[in-house]
Amino acid sequence: MSEQIYGIHAIKSFLDNAPERLIEVMVLKGREDKRLAPLLKELQRLGISVQQVNRQTLDNKAQGEVHQGIIAKVVPQKELNESDLDTILARTNTPLLLILDGVTDPHNLGACLRSADAAGVDAVIVPKDKSAQLTATARKVASGAAETVPLIRVTNLARTMRELQEKHNIWIVGTAGEATDSIYTAKLTGSIALVMGAEGDGMRRLTREHCDQLVHLPMAGSVSSLNVSVATGICLFEIVRQQLEIK
Repeated sequence: MSEQIYGIHAIKSFLDNAPERLIEVMVLKGREDKRLAPLLKELQRLGISVQQVNRQTLDNKAQGEVHQGIIAKVVPQKELNESDLDTILARTNTPLLLILDGVTDPHNLGACLRSADAAGVDAVIVPKDKSAQLTATARKVASGAAETVPLIRVTNLARTMRELQEKHNIWIVGTAGEATDSIYTAKLTGSIALVMGAEGDGMRRLTREHCDQLVHLPMAGSVSSLNVSVATGICLFEIVRQQLEIK
């Protein structure tokens, strides 16, 4: 069984972080690209098969997604679960977590992973049901972050949130349009888990009830909400800003 990934950034990140999982690579015949050349050189040095193929072959493999002239076949990653989360939390004193409740679009998942990586998030937590899979599309949008940020799938999100609070003393902040507190006035220091709900529906009722605090993003224009990945980036970096201020 194998998966495929595409795009220069995604494959370079794979090469940097998990080269043992690369099976083979297909690259557009005759393409000259300054970013591609060192990547191909390293693949060949490691003895990974590189095939030169035509554009139609790559287009068919990518099924409509932008492949940037390169596609790789890889060994699937082992799915991480609750026990892996405990191991991750044991390695840090003040964890920063991102919880995505019901985000089903792979593009949004990939963009959230990218923001999580940039903000130094220790792990992203999603429920096993009604959540986007880590597809080739999600990996491409994540631009390498899918290989650096642990993605934890949990059976019961409410139970996991309760354990984060009781066992690890993590403050859980949920985002909701009707919340009284603004993301900019809330105190967001220490061990934090940020919860983002599905676009449109927001957080599920049980998820909302397990939050310690609800905050909203002030909206000055005519639109009522932002794309979940955009909102995630804004909220994460407000947490980062506050964390940096107290250091």
